[in-house]
Amino acid sequence: MIPWTHSIRVRYGECDMQRVVFNANYLAYCDDAVEQWLAAKGVRVNDVGWDFMLKKSTIEWQGAATVHETIDISVEVTRWGTTSFDVLFTGAVEGRPVFTNTITYVGVKLGTKETMAPPEDVKRTLSA
Repeated sequence: MIPWTHSIRVRYGECDMQRVVFNANYLAYCDDAVEQWLAAKGVRVNDVGWDFMLKKSTIEWQGAATVHETIDISVEVTRWGTTSFDVLFTGAVEGRPVFTNTITYVGVKLGTKETMAPPEDVKRTLSA
């Protein structure tokens, strides 16, 4: 599978006093990337009665991004469980590695916290 990629331009207010992206913003970037990924794949959670919640995130930095750089974030499912799944985010600036983040999400019934397996068509779509 070829990962899907989302690009985000770093804004001044997202950087800290060291002039690099403040670490918490990487989670926001991943959240933006997964939202755009779902839209690009045509997955509309409201239509299938399924949603997902973040359970765990593991970020590792290989470098830093700075103001006005564009971070290209690739997104791909690396594991499907019964109700959970892992998504790997790989961020780079002009091919220079910046971070990797593996997020474990847990599927839930839309509007609840009750766990639910992902619909098979969603799994197929996100795995393609």
